[in-house]
Amino acid sequence: MKLKIAKGDTVEVISGKDKGRKGAVLSLDKTRLKIKVQGVFMQTHFSREDGVKTHEGFVDYSNVKLIEKKTKKATKAKKKTAAKA
Repeated sequence: MKLKIAKGDTVEVISGKDKGRKGAVLSLDKTRLKIKVQGVFMQTHFSREDGVKTHEGFVDYSNVKLIEKKTKKATKAKKKTAAKA
């Protein structure tokens, strides 16, 4: 399955606690259809050596809209399935 969103694209979150926030795509998990967006769904972890650290968590693919570079408008991202020959 091919995703319409790629690393480096700008997306807007359309549901959840970070609704309305925009950010760049940091990474994709194509098997689970999850996206890591910069500054969205921040998670806190504690370790004895490093103390408290925060980092981005994964957001479901269906909860984001792709922001077009030319028009700056948000469009719903879709999945492309491979055509069977």
